[in-house]
Amino acid sequence: QVQLAESGGGLVQAGGSLRLSCAASVNIFSMNEMGWYRQAPGKQRELVAAITRGGRTNYADFVKGRFTISRDNAKNTVYLQMNSLKAEDTAVYYCNARAITITATLSEYWGQGTQVTVSS
Repeated sequence: QVQLAESGGGLVQAGGSLRLSCAASVNIFSMNEMGWYRQAPGKQRELVAAITRGGRTNYADFVKGRFTISRDNAKNTVYLQMNSLKAEDTAVYYCNARAITITATLSEYWGQGTQVTVSS
């Protein structure tokens, strides 16, 4: 069973920065894609950023130029560097891992989430 543990959330003022970490219990190179999602109160969970095994990244429009996703395969950890934070970035941030088997079966795993609160 894959376990994902997020850390790094907290309270920050608008314009500030935070770095989230997601430590996986398995070799993240075995995952096709790792990503960060967020969910604000009363809203659906949404993709923030993702990175493939090959290093290709994908960002939601609302974080482009502000957030950077990266991975350290040696540490089995994925990071989300968040700069120029805005009040609307306030949400619970979840780490996600996806693996696709040779039979095209998708396995998906989630962390417990870490709260990010941006004060205006």
